[in-house]
Amino acid sequence: MYRRRFSILLLTALILAALGSGEGRAARIKDVASFSGVRTNQLVGYGLVVGLGGTGDKRGSDFTIQSIWNMLDKMGVRVDKKTLRPANVAAVMVTCQMSATSRPGSKIDVTVSSLGDASSLVGGVLLMTPMKGVDGEIYALAQGPVAVGGYQASGAAASATKNVTTVASVPGGANVERSVPFDFNGQHDLTINLGYADFTTAMSVVKKINQTLGGGLARAVDASTVKLEIPEQFKGNMVPLMATIENLEITTDNKAKVVVDEKTGTVVVGLNVKLTRAAVTHGNLQITVSESADVSQPLPFAPVGAQTVVTPQTNVSTSEENRQLRMVEGATLQELVEGLNVLKSTPRDLISILKTLKASGSLQADLEVI
Repeated sequence: MYRRRFSILLLTALILAALGSGEGRAARIKDVASFSGVRTNQLVGYGLVVGLGGTGDKRGSDFTIQSIWNMLDKMGVRVDKKTLRPANVAAVMVTCQMSATSRPGSKIDVTVSSLGDASSLVGGVLLMTPMKGVDGEIYALAQGPVAVGGYQASGAAASATKNVTTVASVPGGANVERSVPFDFNGQHDLTINLGYADFTTAMSVVKKINQTLGGGLARAVDASTVKLEIPEQFKGNMVPLMATIENLEITTDNKAKVVVDEKTGTVVVGLNVKLTRAAVTHGNLQITVSESADVSQPLPFAPVGAQTVVTPQTNVSTSEENRQLRMVEGATLQELVEGLNVLKSTPRDLISILKTLKASGSLQADLEVI
């Protein structure tokens, strides 16, 4: 499996190398940046999912029982807490992201996550849940049947589970009751935030906008921020301006970078990565320890008191790969990948090689391990 994954990595890297020589690539501004005022706001709420077939919170979930009691009390139903059984009810946290352009009456999707020890939310219905912002104000109300992207089935001796059954969603389940107090068209300047900080890319955005709109309306504040003064003809009506700016194509540029995920053995090599002349060798020492038992049984007609004797046996063997020292020199991504391919490295070997090359100063790129 590692060999196949490494082959896919090499093929992907070679395709990237064939697409360009390391120079900038064209991209729309809307694909590499975000705009002030065009953002989402996180909302959160606490609610109950009812109608579960015995997969809800257990008897020890006191906060679920208290929530059920509070809900019934507000509805005028008097019950004894000791008689409540929350097996068909689950306490949940409800989250969603509301756009700054959402208006009362619009619908947004919500995510429902179990708060207690419920085993599944399949078949449940979320009761009306107020969705609050960081300021404590209610901006939306969520309610509706939950959709779970998995299942769980169990018997006396076996069980089967697919995906997570304690997290669900309610598509369009929240109705916006109030909008975020923000006047988008009332802005006097616009801030463009680049998704990746780079001075070259920032200046490319500034030049392209000034060429299109004329004058020096745009200026770079830092490596990831561009300020744009709103032209007079677009003040109070910024939608045409936004439609023009977000579709402008610019030349992007990024630092050379190698990202390594040690948990999965995934390695992503950027297009501008270069390698100076270096000698690389990589070998593995493997030690195998096996345990066995030598059992000695008493012979027939053995004297009274004879016992079975168990003697442990331990076998230790070692093997070490003898790999030769190889010279690797790459001026481009393609030469780097081909040089590592000569070593016939697995992803785990590749991670070790990249770390060592970075420590020696031969890898001319940022190495990020996640």
